[in-house]
Formats: sequence, structure tokens, C-alpha cells
Amino acid sequence: PLALGLYTVNAIYGDTITMPCRLEVPDGLMFGKWKYEMPNGSPVFIAFRSSTKKNVQYDDVPDYKNRLNLSENYTLSIRNARISDEKRFVCMLVTEDDVSEEPTIVKVFKQPSQPEILHQADFLETEKLKMLGECIARDSYPEGNITWYKNGRVLQPVEEVVVINLQKTVDKSTGLFTMTSSLQYMPTKEDANAKFACSVTYLGPSGQKTIQSDPVVFNVHYPTEKVTIRVLSQSSTIKEGDNVTLECSGNGNPPPQEFLFYIPGETEGIRSSDTYVMADVRRNATGEYKCSLIDKSMMDTTTITVHYLDLQLTPSGEVTKQIGEALPVSCTISSSRNATVLWIKDNTRMQTSPSFSSLQYQDAGNYICETTLQEVEGLKKRKTLKLIVEGKPQIKMTKKTNTNKMSKTIVCHVEGFPKPAVQWTVTGSGSIINKAKETKYVNGKFSSKIVIAPEENVTLTCTAENQLERTVTSLNVSAISIPEYDEPEDRNDDNSEKVNDQAKLIVGIVVGLLLVALVAGVVYWLYVKKSKTASKHVDKDLGNIEENKKLEENNH
Repeated sequence: PLALGLYTVNAIYGDTITMPCRLEVPDGLMFGKWKYEMPNGSPVFIAFRSSTKKNVQYDDVPDYKNRLNLSENYTLSIRNARISDEKRFVCMLVTEDDVSEEPTIVKVFKQPSQPEILHQADFLETEKLKMLGECIARDSYPEGNITWYKNGRVLQPVEEVVVINLQKTVDKSTGLFTMTSSLQYMPTKEDANAKFACSVTYLGPSGQKTIQSDPVVFNVHYPTEKVTIRVLSQSSTIKEGDNVTLECSGNGNPPPQEFLFYIPGETEGIRSSDTYVMADVRRNATGEYKCSLIDKSMMDTTTITVHYLDLQLTPSGEVTKQIGEALPVSCTISSSRNATVLWIKDNTRMQTSPSFSSLQYQDAGNYICETTLQEVEGLKKRKTLKLIVEGKPQIKMTKKTNTNKMSKTIVCHVEGFPKPAVQWTVTGSGSIINKAKETKYVNGKFSSKIVIAPEENVTLTCTAENQLERTVTSLNVSAISIPEYDEPEDRNDDNSEKVNDQAKLIVGIVVGLLLVALVAGVVYWLYVKKSKTASKHVDKDLGNIEENKKLEENNH
């Protein structure tokens, strides 16, 4: 490379400078020398090499002490290049008749350190010109230039908005430059996440180069321009009993820490942090809520609806009524939205609402009126009616001769609630019959049944008694020899009598005949004691047909 037509050597600061002597070695060479020229043009000799004695001598020049090396081909090397080595050096070859000289220009380059942004502002403020920071690039040669960037774009000076001031200092001992560029900047709200950086552009041996700093993001303060109120709730809807939190926020940076909350029915705002909590809200909390900054500016509004559900069941609890009475039942709903109503009786869903113009025993049970707001999670109410239908005992007696012709079934059909206790007796003697079988008590009804084989006509009494009343009914039953079917019963009862245990029935008949013979022998005595004898016959008949118990069990 040439500088002003002269040969130039480019060297990196700290490296070795190598300068070949660009003269052809002449015949008769006596010695070669290197010198450099002072700024005023006067020479300073630094190295000498004899061609005959091959010895090398270095002049006592402090700047080059122990740094020089002159080779046999008269190439001069200077170790640890310095800025002060940037001179015009001259190679001289001397013969007896002539002195040849060839100059070389040395240029030294030093890459600066990576620039860094120091003295950074803690934060920037809109509408205020403030020192953002200083970009510093150290130890450069030649001096470099600093450029500022925002989001990768060059920042150009703008009066009162972008103010850049560049300063350059040189280290007198090394000759290296340090560049410092300060940036004053007035940000906008959009600069909140902007990346600021700087670069240094410098000249190297191969041309111009650039080194970038690491980017920096600054906290930009800007005032609140809008406030927002919102409801914090675990559910999308609010119901009575919920806790409700109102949150107010401002879009400034830093955000406001205190606000005024305006509650329905309150004329003055309530000063609070950014949240306001209402516990166990009631329906009267429904309304318009507002919040504003402390100075009452920039207000926002929201509406809260507190959903509710009331259920009134009339009557409710435990209710006791008499059979045949009327009972109006009403389930009244009051709610913030349309509610669904469901009736349940004894764990079974009812298709219609209950209505009782004449109560029957089957109407008794546990009734539940349940209502739900479908759109509001967890809002459900229910109330219970326990209906008791009472009635005095009602009795109907029936009789029939069983298909085997050897016994008769007498049935006492009973209605009433509470369940009546039933007792069978023989009219006249008052003897109690304890062999009765009862059917299941359902809807206030059941039956008590006895099986007998009377040898003579007999009158049986069925007594049913509960807490309300005692009812007595009697029925005349003919002797076993006279068939009776005055009240046909369920065919299942007939079929049950077809289960045979003939041996015991025959024994019963034989015993009956023997008793008849005995009666014939003592006719007068029987006439006097007729009722007792009849009782005795019935009791023995009941004892003789014990098998009927098993028959009934098999049937049921």
C-alpha cells in the first residue's frame, strides 16, 4: 500500500511491525542503516548492520530499546507496536561510491473496546428531557465515532427531544482515544419497551468497522390516561352470600396505588387500594359501581347483579290431617331470574304439583319442593312437607268356605292410620283367637285372616283400635257343613287354600264328629252351656288346623 506515493506498512497496536528494505543490495555494499525522521525533518538513526563484519548495532534511542531486530536482508522489525511508531522510516544502503535510501510509512491501528452505556437513568418520564446515559468506547486509534440507536434505528438530534454530545479524550502516555457520547432523551409512552443501544465506528487496517453495545431497556414513566373497574369473582355470576372483590386499575406507569370507589347508595367515594372487598353480599348490593383516581378524575363504571332465590312452602314441616279433608299446598318462588321448580315425593319425582281436595292414606309421605336458578352455580333451595293422613279404623268382614270344604277363611279388612291393632274374639264366650295372619300394611290398609272349621254356627267379632277410635264388627259364620261365599276374595287367597295337608284336616273332622256324639248324649247340658260349647268347638278347630299357618306362609 502507498500513502502519498510512499510504501506504507499497517500495524496493529501491540503487534510487531515488519518493514522490508525495498532496495536491491548493490555490489560493494559496506553497511546498511535504518533511521526515522523527526517532525522537523532531522534524522534519528536506530539500527546499523555491517556487510563485511556481519555485526549489528542498535543506537541508544530510548523509545526503541530492546524492541528492534535488523535481519541479514536488512528487514527491520519493531516489537510491541505503539502509536508513537507511526513515523517515516528510511532504509539506507551505503557503498564506497553511493548511498541509496528508500522510505516506509508506518500506520498503527487500535480497535476500541466494545462500547457500553454507563450512568443509566433509573427511569425516563414523558414530556421531560432527561439524561438517558453515556456511551463509552475506550482505547481507540485513530479516534472513532459514536452513534445512538432506538430499536435498531439511528437516533438523529432533535431539539429538546434528542440531544447528543460527543467528547473525545486521548491518553498522553499511549496516544489512544476514548470516546464518550451522552444522550438526553424525551420519551413517549410508546418507548416503554424500546431498546436503546450505541455503536462505535473506527478505522482498521482493512477499512471502516463498527462495534455494537448491548441493548438497554428503560423504565418509562407516563401518567394514567384511563381507569378500569372490574369484578373479581370465582364464578361468572354472583349470588347472595358470595364475597365480591372490585379491582380498579390505571394504565399509567407506575400504576396508581389508591382509588376512590363509589358504592350504590353512598354519595362519597371510599378511599382504598386498587381492590375493594364486599363480603357476604345481599340482593340490595345490586347496582352500579364506579371508581376514579384520588383527584376524582377518569372514572369508570360497572354493574353488579346479585342473584337471589326465595322459596316459601305452605304448609311445611310436619302436618297431620284427617282422611277426606282438603289440603291446599303452595310453593311460592321469588328470584332474580326465572327458576325451575321440582316436586319430589318419597324420593320420586312428581309430574305435577300436589293438590289435595280429599286426602287419602296414599297421599301421606315426604314432599319436597325444590327450585334452582340454572344459570347461577350453586343457587338451589328446597323445603319439605311431611304429610300424615290419619283416620279412624274402618272394618269390613268377609267369609268363604275353602275349596277343600273342610275349613272356612274369615277376613277382617281394616283401614286406618295410625295402624289399628286387630283382635279376634268369639261372641258370647269372649274367647280371644290368637291364630290370625296379617297382610302388609300399605296406604293405611291391611287384612287380618283366620281359618276355622266350626261344627256349629258361631259369631266372630273383629275389633280394630288406634289412637283415634275403637271399632267393632261381628260376623255370623255357619257350621263347616254349610258352604258360604258371601264375599269373593282375591283368587290368590283361593289358590292358597288348595295346598293340602289332608291328614290333619281329617283328624280335625273326626274330632269334630266325636264331639258331636258327645253333645248328643248330653243334649240338655249342651242347651244350657251352648255358648261355651261353641267356643270350645272353635278353639279345638283352631288347634286342629295348625297346618293353616304353614299354608298361608307358603302362599305368601
